[in-house]
Amino acid sequence: MSHVLAPYRAILSLPGALAFSLAGVLARFHMSMLGLGIVLMVSTLYGTPERGDYAMAGRVVSANVIAFAICSPQISKLVDRFGQARVMRPAVVFSGVSIAALVAAATAHSPEWVLYIFAVLAGAAGGSIGALVRARWSYLVKDPAQLHTAYSLESVLDEFVFVVGPVLATVLATSVAPQAGLIVAACAIVGGGLFFMAQKASEPPPRGRTAEREPSVLRAPGLLVVAAIFIGIGAIFGATDVATVAFAEEQGQKAASGVILAVFAGGSFLGGLLYGARQWASPLWRRFVLGVLALGVGVSLFFVVSTVWLLAAAMFVVGFAIAPTLINGNGLVQQFVRPTQLTEGLTWANTALTVGVAAGAPFAGQFIETSGSHGGFQVVVYAGVLAVVITLLAARSLRRHAGVIVTPAEV
Repeated sequence: MSHVLAPYRAILSLPGALAFSLAGVLARFHMSMLGLGIVLMVSTLYGTPERGDYAMAGRVVSANVIAFAICSPQISKLVDRFGQARVMRPAVVFSGVSIAALVAAATAHSPEWVLYIFAVLAGAAGGSIGALVRARWSYLVKDPAQLHTAYSLESVLDEFVFVVGPVLATVLATSVAPQAGLIVAACAIVGGGLFFMAQKASEPPPRGRTAEREPSVLRAPGLLVVAAIFIGIGAIFGATDVATVAFAEEQGQKAASGVILAVFAGGSFLGGLLYGARQWASPLWRRFVLGVLALGVGVSLFFVVSTVWLLAAAMFVVGFAIAPTLINGNGLVQQFVRPTQLTEGLTWANTALTVGVAAGAPFAGQFIETSGSHGGFQVVVYAGVLAVVITLLAARSLRRHAGVIVTPAEV
C-alpha cells in the first residue's frame, strides 16, 4: 500500500498543497449533499406518508442544477480574469444563504415555484469548486506525471466526498429532520469555501484584460466532444440518485439509500486511488473511451437487481469505472484548452455533467411515478446507452485532437 500512496504524499508535500486540497474537500461537501438533500426534504415534506413526491423533488433538483450549469462557466470566466478569491468569496456566501432560504420555504410548505427561486439562486452562485482546486494544481505542479497524480487525487477526494456526503445527508434527513442535510450543506459551502479562498499563496494569478483578446474556450478542439460525453455520464448519476432512493423506499429501507449511493462512490474511490498511483503508457483518449464503455454497459446491472444489497454490490463494481473515466476526461480538457482558460474549460466539463444530472433526475422521477423504481433504473440504462453511443461516434475525433495538442503534455 505504501507504494500506492507514495505519489500522493509527494504532491501533498508541495507548499500550500495540503491546505488548499483539504479546504476544497470541505467546500465540495455541499455538492454531494445538495441534490439528495433536496430529494429527501421535498419528497418528505410534500409527499404522503405512503409515498414521497419524487417528481416534484426531481424538478426542484433540476432547477438547481440547470442554474449551476448556466452560471458556473460564467463565474469561472470571471475567476480566470479577476482571481478566485475576489469572485468566489461573495458567491459562496450567497449560495449558502440561498440554500437556507430554500429550507425555510419548504418548511413553510411554500408553493413549488417559490422553491424553484431559491434552488436557482443557490445553484447560480455555487461555482465549480472542483475546477478551482484543479486550476491550483495546474498552477503549482509543472511535472506532467505529478499533475496526473494530482488530478487523480482530486477525483479520489471527490469520491470520498460522495461516499460520506450522501450517507450524512440521509442520516440527517431521516434521523434528525428532513431539512437537516441541506442545513449542513449550506454550512459546508460557506465555511469550506471561505477557508479555501483564504489560501492565497496557491491561488493562480488572474489574467486580467488578456481575456478580452482570447477566443472562446468553447472553440478549443475536443472540448465539446468531452462535454457531450459528460452529459451522458451526468444523466447516469442524476437518474441513479433518484431511482436508488425510490428503490430503497419500495424495499422498506429508505434510510439505506444514502449507504447504497456511498457504496457506489466507494467503488469509484478505490478505482481512482489505484488508477492514479501509476503512470500509464496507453494514450489518454483511449483510456477515456474504454472507461466510458465500461461505465455505460455496467449500469445495466442496476435494472435487474432485486434487493438493496444486490444493488449495492452492483454499484460497488461499476463504481470502479467512474473516477478513472472522469480523471481522463479532465485530463483531456487540460490538454485541449489554453492554460489561461483552464478554470473555465474544466468548468464547462463539469457543467456538462450537471446538465446530464439535470436531465436524468426529472426523467427518472417521471418514470418512477408510472413504473416504480425500475422505471427510474430504465432511465439509467438509457443514459448509459447515450454515453456509449456518443463515445463511439466521437472516438476518432478525440484521437485526432489529442494527437495534435502538444501542451501541456499528456499525463
